[in-house]
Amino acid sequence: MSVGHRYKVREIAQQSGLSEATVDRVLNDRPGVRDSTRAEVRQAVADLDRQRSQLRLVGRKFLIDVVMQTPERFSTAIRHALEAELPALSPAVLRARFHFRETSSASAMVETLDGIAKRRSHGVILKAPDAPEVAAAVDRLIAAKIPVVTLVTDVAHSRRIAYVGMDNRAAGATAAYLLDQWLGQRPGNILISLSSNEFRGEEEREMGFRAKMRTLAPERAIVELQGGHGLDSTTHELALHALRADADIVGVYSIGGGNFAIRRAFDDTGRPCHVYIAHDYDEDNARLLLAGRISAVLHHDLNYDVRQVCQLIMQAHGAVPAGPPATPSMIQILTPYNAPAAP
Repeated sequence: MSVGHRYKVREIAQQSGLSEATVDRVLNDRPGVRDSTRAEVRQAVADLDRQRSQLRLVGRKFLIDVVMQTPERFSTAIRHALEAELPALSPAVLRARFHFRETSSASAMVETLDGIAKRRSHGVILKAPDAPEVAAAVDRLIAAKIPVVTLVTDVAHSRRIAYVGMDNRAAGATAAYLLDQWLGQRPGNILISLSSNEFRGEEEREMGFRAKMRTLAPERAIVELQGGHGLDSTTHELALHALRADADIVGVYSIGGGNFAIRRAFDDTGRPCHVYIAHDYDEDNARLLLAGRISAVLHHDLNYDVRQVCQLIMQAHGAVPAGPPATPSMIQILTPYNAPAAP
């Protein structure tokens, strides 16, 4: 790797979380280094390239860790939003390290969080399952004076300093209202898709949806699809099975993503989908929305969210004055006629 001249070994080691000795071995192409470690160094250099403007700034410096279990399309959106906001946080200087997995176990998530506690960090932005062992790992970070802010989905029984994101129950109720209005008197059932049953945010959206549907259209059955982790490869077969098992499905509320796969399952079975409500205006959903393949996207401003998160972390360190508590993100209803340019 011919990257040593661009950044100091110390900077790459700090960004990657590896030792300076290991980074030096990779930079000088010495043997005895695993391919995965070399990949970590390459990723650290790529992150430094994108955050280069932050490296030479003068001001109080913060290095934060972004830890997420989420499909790549959403982690990419978060990365872009955060890196767009970092320069605007002057006079503080923030850099970010990213720890993204599309699927994970609670134990792997705990290992990542405990590793951050050992090598130190100024704060953690977390999207993780709401599991007791994850909550305990968050508490260990707090005890080590590393503030943790949960994003999009909460780990509510932890000592995290705040949750930032939309009111998920209100989002679920909004989806129920839209489906009821647009389906009108058309009979039929609703397919509700979750990535898994481990995320509190998804659970709250489902609860809000079911509660509102009971008052608006109690005659409609709700068919639950879960376990696809928001990935097209696994969601397609689950959606096919659900459609073949229930001939009366006429609408979809997709909480967990995998929307190309779900739409393809409708096509494969020759079934119409009369109303389709999805979450998050990522690259996939933008294409589907603008093509008329989904009806609306419930969206929230990720730039606003990550700005709030960074402010909360800096407040926890006394770098900026304490402000009001974090407020829920506004729920935006995007259609093909008011959607921004595709990401």
